[in-house]
Amino acid sequence: MEENLANEKDQLGQLVSSVLKSPKYRNVSGDLIRNIGANQLSKRQSLKAAVKATKDKLHQIGGAYFLKKPNYDLWLKKLEEARNLGDERLFHEECAEMMSYHYSTRERLKIIDQFYTSIFSFIPHVKSIVDIACGFNPLFIPWMPISSQVKYYAYDVYKDLIDFINDFMVIFDVQGCAEVRDVTQDIPEVSADVAFVLNAIPCLEQIEKWVGLKVLESINSNFLVVSFPVKSLCGREKNMRTYYEAAFKKLTREKNWAIRKLEFRTELVFLITK
Repeated sequence: MEENLANEKDQLGQLVSSVLKSPKYRNVSGDLIRNIGANQLSKRQSLKAAVKATKDKLHQIGGAYFLKKPNYDLWLKKLEEARNLGDERLFHEECAEMMSYHYSTRERLKIIDQFYTSIFSFIPHVKSIVDIACGFNPLFIPWMPISSQVKYYAYDVYKDLIDFINDFMVIFDVQGCAEVRDVTQDIPEVSADVAFVLNAIPCLEQIEKWVGLKVLESINSNFLVVSFPVKSLCGREKNMRTYYEAAFKKLTREKNWAIRKLEFRTELVFLITK
């Protein structure tokens, strides 16, 4: 029994090491790789097959959403230059260009004039925000109708992305921080007025079925802004709006939460009041 456990632990260590050696996944949270890898090892007949399956899963939940490879060092230089020049228009343009590299924020750019204005019109006196599986969403802070004193806490599984978001926050004088975290295993304990869970639940549930509800229940926030995409990565609608609305209702049907639906051209949003 002890020998079997030792062998499983050794195999999992080898799997994590192998995945992290890949340039595509070297910045992914080791906790997430370990979480997915343990599951894949239990299903596969060989370590090689489990490594491949783990990489495939990482692509499905995150890698596929990056439309182009980010150049974080260059981006930071551009943001610093725009900030030092005091050119607000240029700073917004640079943020928008960067967000076009990721599918979710690229689609959100199409509705930016109404998205955050509509959402925050229902949430009074926001002093703190949690952003779960944030991606590039913190780059929308310049568009958000919030005070410069708002504390912003962002979480994602990519170390290089989180480093970039932390540097962005310094450049734009945002209070708060970004942190690498697999939220399916470790929900942030920080208390906030509102939490963003934008286009994240379909990805989280690729890791663990029904983990979306656990995440929503565990977030320490008065308001939750939960959204779903209405088109596939290929740009097809596939009746996704109807599908995700039904899935969300099923997910939350036993919760005594007040829920308001907000429909946008490129995103379906549910505002939860706990």
